[in-house]
Amino acid sequence: MAGKKSDDTGQRNEGEGNRTAAREYNKAQQEFARSGAVNEKAHEAEEAVEGEEGKALERAEAEGKRHIAEEDPQVKR
Repeated sequence: MAGKKSDDTGQRNEGEGNRTAAREYNKAQQEFARSGAVNEKAHEAEEAVEGEEGKALERAEAEGKRHIAEEDPQVKR
């Protein structure tokens, strides 16, 4: 049934995995990498982790890991 319209938005159901979305994501990532903003964003992330936001980010990470463990007990991260 791939290629059949799935709703009123005109978006097509591509079955398991969405090649169109994957292609768009990959293109956006390549453009970002070429933009030269990678180092700036890495520095911003470092400041967030080391600054006031750090504790909240650690809590969010721990919460995410708990959810993963609940979904798949074999996951050890």
